[in-house]
Amino acid sequence: MASISALGIGSGMDLNGLLDQLKAAERQKLQPLTIQKQTNQAKISAYGRVEGALNQFKDAMAKLNEPAAFQGVTSTVSGESVKAAAGSTAAVGTYNIAVTSLARNYSIASMGVEDKSTQLGSGSINFSFGNGDSLDITIEPGKSSLEQIRDAINKAEGGVQASIVNDGSGNPHRLVFASTTTGTDAAIADITYSGDLAAELSTDTTTEVTAKNAVLTVNGISIQSQTNRVEGAIQGVTLDIAEEGNASVVVARDTAATEKAVNDFVKAYNNLQTVMTDLTKFNGAEANNGQLLGDSALRTVQSRVRSVVTGGVEDGAMRTLRDLGIEFELNGRLKVNDEELSSAVQNNIGALQQFFAGSEGSQGFSARVESTVSLLLNDSGPIKNSITGLQDSQKRIDERFERMEISIDRTIERYRSQFSQLDSMVAQMNSTSSYLMQQFDIMNAQLGRKK
Repeated sequence: MASISALGIGSGMDLNGLLDQLKAAERQKLQPLTIQKQTNQAKISAYGRVEGALNQFKDAMAKLNEPAAFQGVTSTVSGESVKAAAGSTAAVGTYNIAVTSLARNYSIASMGVEDKSTQLGSGSINFSFGNGDSLDITIEPGKSSLEQIRDAINKAEGGVQASIVNDGSGNPHRLVFASTTTGTDAAIADITYSGDLAAELSTDTTTEVTAKNAVLTVNGISIQSQTNRVEGAIQGVTLDIAEEGNASVVVARDTAATEKAVNDFVKAYNNLQTVMTDLTKFNGAEANNGQLLGDSALRTVQSRVRSVVTGGVEDGAMRTLRDLGIEFELNGRLKVNDEELSSAVQNNIGALQQFFAGSEGSQGFSARVESTVSLLLNDSGPIKNSITGLQDSQKRIDERFERMEISIDRTIERYRSQFSQLDSMVAQMNSTSSYLMQQFDIMNAQLGRKK
C-alpha cells in the first residue's frame, strides 16, 4: 500500500498534534542548558559592570597622581586693557598693569597707476625688514601687472602682505605693502625696485604707517613686546593687550579644581561599592538576588580595594584619608567633610599633594590604588579569569545544546516514521473492514436477510 504523506489522513487520528506534543516534551531537555546560558551571560554582564566601575575609579585616581591636580591657578582681570590666561606655573599674586602703546603693523603704499592690469615690465622688488631679514621678489615679463605683482608677493609668504586699493584719482590703483606681524622687528625698513619696475613704481612716503611695539609696565617694570600677546611679563601668564589703559591681574590658586578631583575620586569609589553591593545582594532563597552573590572573584576585588584604600601611605603629614576629611561610613562608602577638605586644600596643599601624588622616592596613595586596580583588571586578574571561564562554559553548553538538538530531531523523525507506519496500518485495517462489511451486506442481500 502506498505510504501516506500527511499524518492522520489514513487513520483519522490527530497524529501531527501528538507529534508536536512529543517534540515539545523532548525539547524540555534543553531547558536546563538554556537557563545555564542565561545565568552565565548574566554573570558576564555583571563582571562587565564591575570592570566599568573599576576603570572609572582608576581614572579618578590617575588624575590625583598628577602634580597638575594641585598646581592649578586661576586669573581674574579688572580693567579692559588686557586679558589674561594663567598656566600651571603661574606665580600667585596681584599684578598691576599699565598699557601705554599697542603693537602695530607697518604699511606703506606705492604711487598709483591708471590700470591695475597693465604690464609694467620685468624686474624685482626687494624688501628689507627691521630685524635685518630681506625678501626678494622677481617679476618676469608678461607677469608684471599690479594684480600679478600682488599675487607674487603674497605667494612668497615672506613677511609682506600686498593688496590693491583704489583712491579714486586719475591714477587710482596703488599697491599697499603691510608687514604680516606687528612690531619694529617685522617692519618694512626699505623697498627697492629694479629693472623696468624702477621707472614704473615708487613708494609714497606720505602713506607710511610706522610699526610700533607694545609698551606696558607690570608692577612698575617697563616691558616692550613685538606683539600684543605678551608672555613672560608675569611668570606662567599670557597677556593679550586690548587697549591702552590700566588693569589688575590677580593670580590665585584654583582650589575648586583640586577639591573637585578629590570629590570625583570619592564618587568613583562609592559608585564601585554600590555596584558590588548590588551584585552580591541577598533577598531570600526565592527572591531576586545579585548575579554574583557568593562569587569568590568579586570577594577578592572587594577585599583588595578596601585594603588599599584604608591602608593610606607611610610618609608625610597626611597618611590616611581621615587626615584630609574623608571618613568611612558603616555601609563601606566614603563621606567627605567639606570644611576639612577645603582647609587642607587652602592651607596644606603641599601635604595633600604628597599624600596623593607622592614625592621623590615615595609612592603616593593614588599610585598604590592604581597599581592594585590594574592588577585586578589585567588579563590574569580575577575578573578576566572569571569571564574567560564563563565564556568557555558557554561554548561547551552551545556544543552540548547542538548535540542534543540533533538527538531530539532524530527522535522526532523516528516517531514520525512510526506514526506513518501506524497511520498506514490503521488505514489498511479500515479499508479491510469496509471491504468485509460490503461483502457481508452482499451475502445478506442474497440470502434475503437484508431488507
